[in-house]
Amino acid sequence: MREVTEPSLVTAPQAGGLADAVFDHAEADPGRVALGRRAAGEWQDVTAAAFRDEVLALAKGLLAQGVRFGDRVALMSRTRYEWTLFDFALWCIGAQPVPLYPTSSTEQVFWMLHDAGVTACVVEHEDHAMTIGSVIGRLPHLARLWQLDAGAVEELREAGTRIDDDVVHRHRMAVTPDSPATVIYTSGTTGRPRGCVLTHANFMTETDNLVRRYEPVFRSRPGDEPSTLLFLPLAHVFGRMVQVAAVRGGVKLGHQPQLSAEELLPDLQAFRPTFVLAVPYVFEKVFATARREAERAGREGPFERAVEVAVRYAEAQEARAFGTGSGPGAALRLQHQVFDRLVYARFRDVLGGRVRHAMSGGSAMERRLGLFFAGAGITVFEGYGLTETTGAATANPPERTRFGTVGVPVPGTTVHIADDGEVWVRGGQVFSGYLGDPRTTEAVLRSGWLATGDLGSLDEDGYLTITGRKKEILVTSGGKSVSPLVLEERVRAHPLISQCIVVGNDRPYVAALVTLDPEAVAHWLQMRDKPPMEPAELVRDPDLEAEIRRGVVAANTLVSQAESIRTFRILGAQFTEEQGLLTATLKLRRRAIEKAYAVEVEALYGK
Repeated sequence: MREVTEPSLVTAPQAGGLADAVFDHAEADPGRVALGRRAAGEWQDVTAAAFRDEVLALAKGLLAQGVRFGDRVALMSRTRYEWTLFDFALWCIGAQPVPLYPTSSTEQVFWMLHDAGVTACVVEHEDHAMTIGSVIGRLPHLARLWQLDAGAVEELREAGTRIDDDVVHRHRMAVTPDSPATVIYTSGTTGRPRGCVLTHANFMTETDNLVRRYEPVFRSRPGDEPSTLLFLPLAHVFGRMVQVAAVRGGVKLGHQPQLSAEELLPDLQAFRPTFVLAVPYVFEKVFATARREAERAGREGPFERAVEVAVRYAEAQEARAFGTGSGPGAALRLQHQVFDRLVYARFRDVLGGRVRHAMSGGSAMERRLGLFFAGAGITVFEGYGLTETTGAATANPPERTRFGTVGVPVPGTTVHIADDGEVWVRGGQVFSGYLGDPRTTEAVLRSGWLATGDLGSLDEDGYLTITGRKKEILVTSGGKSVSPLVLEERVRAHPLISQCIVVGNDRPYVAALVTLDPEAVAHWLQMRDKPPMEPAELVRDPDLEAEIRRGVVAANTLVSQAESIRTFRILGAQFTEEQGLLTATLKLRRRAIEKAYAVEVEALYGK
């Protein structure tokens, strides 16, 4: 199959903007709990009417402080309640939020503020303020800076007390669906970030179709109040899409600023969402933590049997959904019931106890992991999208999830596979272009189609599988083309491995650099009565090398001999965003890594 279309479930927006939903919901059901807010260590409910009043007061303050219709205002913060508050307040007055990753370097911050012509900036704390302050002399248009942890919301609310509500409403009524809503900068894995201009219509089309299609799975049980805890970065389009969908779809929204398991898991258990959206890293961490706990308790064997039963159970359900099987047999159902009480219920409790469905994006999830979670009672719908598509372009449908794929087009979207295997997307969520860069815009937007730069294939049922990036294809000196993505994902499936980068461009064979998961390695050493080791000693440990080799051999079974990893090197440190080796969404910056580890790469080839 070369092309598949999914009809839209909603009509294209004819008027208004994103902020209208805040006022519409408050008028229709003022007492409904719209958000959860963490205060003094406790979760507090925020009603639709209360949120509207806060948005209106902040919008008045922004006007009083000189923010005007069409101005671009940067937001540099972790995910928190105030970000959502500022987003909708800025949309009320026709301004355009420009998100900045809180980990961005000084030069990255300067480039984005300069390129977007930002006139004001909201930061989270003093360190961010100092970053902005170090470049403010080169930004003549940047006139105002507010700091959340220094009372920015209160300051602006006070400043707006003399502004009439009608002034805000006149601005809000002037916003149209084709008005720019935000400029989101790409993560820049291969060069300088580009600003994607996304309109109000892009977000409305995207989120309204998703809410209509997936609304039944937002609840864990019929009658539940739908809720989600947002821990994805709001500087990324995925988090932003979730935020808008929750507000427009009437889903209670909470915020959590830390993606680490130590910070995230307690809040999941306290907030108890009915539905979560995450990146594969989160599901991998939950699984790895559970496996280590089972090993410590001497229950490694029963745990692995529970995993196998969950995978087989989900596979049988998948086969029944696609008409290729009759579903789980009686013996398998009995085994599943036993493990549900002993093992699977604990997984659900980790995510708060009420989650039965989740959505994963940002990078690929290993099929077996998806099958396990489904068998354990949490179906993860894997999807695919870009900043340029306002989030999801494809996603697995609830009733027919095909694990290991990124699903079918979301409603209102067409996916086409070009002659060279590139994935093209068309739909109302496709962006209007790159800010101030018509040449690049023309290169990727072709008669309404977005050329994504990703390679993929559609199966006979219209499910998309992503196989790599056009720019990341390696060509060995023998002329063999290799997509590193499949190999890297499979290597990372080994519990001791954190990251993997495959190299081999213009080289005689394919090789890899591997980093270790510190928690997993500490557990591995403890279970084998080995003393803690320094990184330099650890990477030379023959037992550890044998373990990593097993992961590499498993990955090689997926490809031909010419594409297989011939040799690898274990590194003593992980690739980090602070080093400039990862994007803010944890994608590898390949060129930067190969440059930083040039000596290690050369050693792989005996040089």
